[in-house]
Amino acid sequence: MTGNKKLQVWLPLIFSLILITGMYFGFRLRENSPAGSRFFKADKKNTVQEIMDLVNMYYVDSVQSDSLQYDAIQEMISHLDPHSVYIPASQLKEANEDITGNFEGIGIEFNIFNDTIHVLYVLPGGPGEKAGMQVGDCILKIDEKPAAGVGITSNQIRERVRGRQGTKVNLVLQRNKKEISVTVTRGTIPLPAVDAAYMLTDSIGYIRLNKFSESAYREFMEALESLQKSGMKNLVFDLRGNGGGLMDQAVSIADEFLSGDKLIVYTEGVNSKRRNYRCRRNGLFEDGPLVLLVDELSASASEVVAGALQDWCRATIIGRRTFGKGLVQEQYSLRDGSAIRLTVARYYTPISRSIQRPYEKGKAEYLQEVRDRFYNGESLSPDSAKTHYDNGKIYKTECGDTVYGGGGIMPDIFVPADTAGFSQNIRDIVFSLAFNNLIYNFYISNRASIEKYRSVNEFADDLSRKESTWQLLTGYALRDSVDLKKASPAERQRVMERFLANLARYRWRNSGFNEIINKNDPVVKRALAHFTKKQ
Repeated sequence: MTGNKKLQVWLPLIFSLILITGMYFGFRLRENSPAGSRFFKADKKNTVQEIMDLVNMYYVDSVQSDSLQYDAIQEMISHLDPHSVYIPASQLKEANEDITGNFEGIGIEFNIFNDTIHVLYVLPGGPGEKAGMQVGDCILKIDEKPAAGVGITSNQIRERVRGRQGTKVNLVLQRNKKEISVTVTRGTIPLPAVDAAYMLTDSIGYIRLNKFSESAYREFMEALESLQKSGMKNLVFDLRGNGGGLMDQAVSIADEFLSGDKLIVYTEGVNSKRRNYRCRRNGLFEDGPLVLLVDELSASASEVVAGALQDWCRATIIGRRTFGKGLVQEQYSLRDGSAIRLTVARYYTPISRSIQRPYEKGKAEYLQEVRDRFYNGESLSPDSAKTHYDNGKIYKTECGDTVYGGGGIMPDIFVPADTAGFSQNIRDIVFSLAFNNLIYNFYISNRASIEKYRSVNEFADDLSRKESTWQLLTGYALRDSVDLKKASPAERQRVMERFLANLARYRWRNSGFNEIINKNDPVVKRALAHFTKKQ
């Protein structure tokens, strides 16, 4: 009995010691993980936090702590690499929209002309159409507050009409000089990744992808299957201007072109072990002739696809040297609702090329390098491009071609930038708000006749042949003090092309725009000539 009494006395102490020892070693183990922290030093503040506390407690004037903290974070991030970024909580939702491929809103596209919001497009089946909104409507009020006037911006309107799915927004519209009220229930609005998918010829298909969002692979497959049903034997895959997105989407799309279990890309970093991404399925277009179009704005995931197809000699790359971004980011959420996209690894093509450009001279010069290509001759000459691209590291593709690393993907066929455009006067006109305004007014005034055209080709061929179209265009332009009569014959042709392309966008969206622009696009023409030569 005496022994049992002694045990009862010591038992709580023994349990306490075991508990404390377990907690101590548990926190020691956490210390070795990325999120770990020391048990006995959990409340210790870092120097940045100490300074922030001292400023808040003792500084002579009141300060905006959030602003100071934001500046401190931005300064710290700026010393890493050009692609690691901090995203404040207020901007995170919008920053993620391009990646998720959708947003929550009312499903309209608008522009501001003469301080008035004009509806340019209403998504078929979307919340706006269900509420009765139409192209040409003017939005006068949003939730009983004025939505027109001097100084109104697109961002202000966007913030007011967007909102959580299922919530309602009350609009007052002007249509045919009458005011009408509508209530729109917000919904999920898709942001398409495929801009255009159509047949260039009876056997050559064309797909343009603008980003690698969560829906990119699904949209690409739908487009590819549709073109194959239309008789496609050759494919032009356009990644010009595609700044990237999700790498898994790029890997899935590349898998449709490559056979077996070929390596598509691998990633590796100091704190990230090598990870290989290989083909996992039978592709839908593993054998057909393939051309990939790229330019200086094709980046990241676009370069994953281009690098893999070039290394395996699966496609002919046409265009200009790509951006040169070979860094992989992962997004980490922070406690205040903000996030950081942190570079965690580099990606490498199947033959171990790193495509990342040097960035040791700072972010400003890194970004300036792309603009400099138009001034140092690189965008005009393949020899000049190779001078800026070759970092001395030589690699051999599957078919024995020599390629280089460290500066993007150099195309197999170089096509210089098109410099035969407009005079400065005409250029200022064509890319002005006034020109967009006159195109919109022309569409609204002639909408009934434009809607009768069954295809983009029929529309473009018919209107471009009519002298009356040019006369109408110049007449509309003069209403906005835009004088097109000084355009040379060559400029007149290009103005008409740009006019018809933007007009087609109202009727057939981005697909219509691309179909018209591609007719005289030198890179697309070079792709068609390449197929002809191979045949």
